[in-house]
This record gives sequence, structure tokens and C-alpha cells, in this order.
Amino acid sequence: MARFKQDRMTEKERFEALLNRKPVDRVPFYMWELSFAAVTVGYPKASTFSDPVKSFEAFRRTHDMYDGWHYIYFTPGAIGVREFGGEANLPTGEYAQAVTPTKPIVQSEEDAWSLKLPDVKTAGMIPLVMQFAELQENHGFPITFSSGSILKVVQNLTGAETMCRWMMKKPDVVQRLCRLVADFHIALAQHMVNSFDCPERIIPLTAAPTESNQMISPKHFREFSLPYQREVYERILSMGVKHINTHICGEQNLNLPYWAEIPMGNPGIISIGHEVDLDTASKYFPDHIIVGNVEPALIQTGKPEEVYELSRICIEKGKKHPGGFALAPGCELPPMAPPYNVWMMRKAINDFGWYE
Repeated sequence: MARFKQDRMTEKERFEALLNRKPVDRVPFYMWELSFAAVTVGYPKASTFSDPVKSFEAFRRTHDMYDGWHYIYFTPGAIGVREFGGEANLPTGEYAQAVTPTKPIVQSEEDAWSLKLPDVKTAGMIPLVMQFAELQENHGFPITFSSGSILKVVQNLTGAETMCRWMMKKPDVVQRLCRLVADFHIALAQHMVNSFDCPERIIPLTAAPTESNQMISPKHFREFSLPYQREVYERILSMGVKHINTHICGEQNLNLPYWAEIPMGNPGIISIGHEVDLDTASKYFPDHIIVGNVEPALIQTGKPEEVYELSRICIEKGKKHPGGFALAPGCELPPMAPPYNVWMMRKAINDFGWYE
């Protein structure tokens, strides 16, 4: 029978300490569980993206089960699609875990130039985001919202193939869409700040898979993503928000110098994919909290001993990071991951994650 050492802090207290640059007793467990939480408590995966009450309850119960923490948030998935007037499909199949657009909203240059900024108070799934935020406020959680990245939303609007082709042949059209998406992110952030009394409690969450070098070159990151993402973050921080949580998804080693130019708060929270070494991330973001980065595929398909060993390696690297560290999957926890494999991550924290 596994016996864990006695904690002196709760996971919530650990993250609050990290945000205030104070020491913690051990490495926190940042679960990033989304649909895994729904599956764990017996809800359909689709409820993660469609039912704020079930989603919130699934997060809370899964945290209790694993003694973990996560800046829980309600994401409608395929961010921007329904807000700009499109439609999307919820994940229902055995291997599906994400919301997908039914078809691109922007299929021509004319569509791109005629697309208008929606009313963020009423558009698409935002009313459900606000319902989830009210649950967070009522239960003492940080208030979060998922704004996505610049290019992820552009991709959602156009489809990946069209976006990449236009980057090469019609860059002015992509610039137009990036401008519109940036304005959307800023307006949504302002709506959140206006709706709650304490902007210091708000933590925006951004995931940037489309920016990965598996999708675009560093040149295109610098041209299309960097200026707009930097502007969005600067504007959000000027609203009184203190910390931004950013997932630098996938293979982005060549983009890291550009990400390091973007203000993310004091400190920011940066999670990285397994493709980026924790020591490398630490060099680029020494003053921010680093979160990561056990390979999700291994959590899904690997042996428990493999998950435990990879978690140990991540913990021993992460503990050296001066800005603070939390163990996490390198991306969203797979919904059908074996619960025992997830528990092995928590066991590795107990065995190797203490600071004394």
C-alpha cells in the first residue's frame, strides 16, 4: 500500500505561493484534465464543452480524487467558430476529445474582409463561459476564460490548409484576420474584467497549437502571431490582470525566443509540450512558472512504470527552475488515459517532488 508523506499545504495554497514567488513544500500536480475529468466521474466527454455545471463538478471531484490542481476553465472548443457565427461538432466518438468546426466560416477573400467582430457579451458560447466563471467566483476559484491563440482562432475560421496557403500568397488577408481575432480576444478580456470586481483573480488561458513549428515556420510566427499576441497580452495586463497562463503547444523550440518577448504577467504560467526540454524552457522563461511536460501519448498507452519514470525525470529537472514548477502532462490529459497511470504521476511527486 502506497503511503504518501503528509502535506503541509493544499494544492491551491501551493499555486498561490508560486504566484507570489514564495516557497512551497513540494511540486504541485497540475492535472489539465478537461474531458478526462468528465470521464472520471461518469459524464459524457461532450459535457466538458457544453454543460458548465457538469464540467465544474467534474473538475472538483477529479481534483479531490488525485489531490491535484488546475486552473479549471470552461472552453467551448473550436474557439471563435460559434462566436463568429459558425457551427461545431462536439466529441462523441471513442477517440474524439476536441470540438471541431463543421466547415470553415471564411472560405474566400471576400469572407475574410467582410467578417465582423461579434458582440462578446452574447456571441456563441460566451454566455456559458460566464456561467462557469460565476461558479468559480461563488466557490472561491480563480476566474478563468479560454481566449485561444491568434493563429488557432484564424485556423478555426479558415481551416489549416487555407490559412497556410494564404500566409504565402495572400498575407494581407491573414493579417486582416489576425487583427480581427486580436480585437476579439481583447474585447472578451475586457468583458470578463468588467463583469467581476477583482481583475487580480482573473487568469486568462491560451493554448497555441497552430503556432507550433509542425504547422508554421518561425518566420511566419514572427510575422503573423508575435505582434498580435504581444498586443493582446499587453492590453490584458493593463486591465489589472496579473498572470496569464499560456500553453506553448507542440514543437516550438525555434519560436521560444519570440515567446520570450511577450509579457505574460508577474509571474506568468507557461506550460510546454514534451517536444521542448524543461531545461531549455527554463533558460527562456527564468522568472515565470513552468508547467510540464510528461508526454500525453505515454500516459495513454505506456506502462505505469514508464509514466512514473518520465514523471521523475520531469520533476528532477523542474525542481531546479528558479521561477517555480508544477508537474503536468505536456498537453491535455487524454480522456481515456488509464487512471492508474495518472495516479503514478502523483506518486512520483510524492517520491521525488519534495523541496526538503
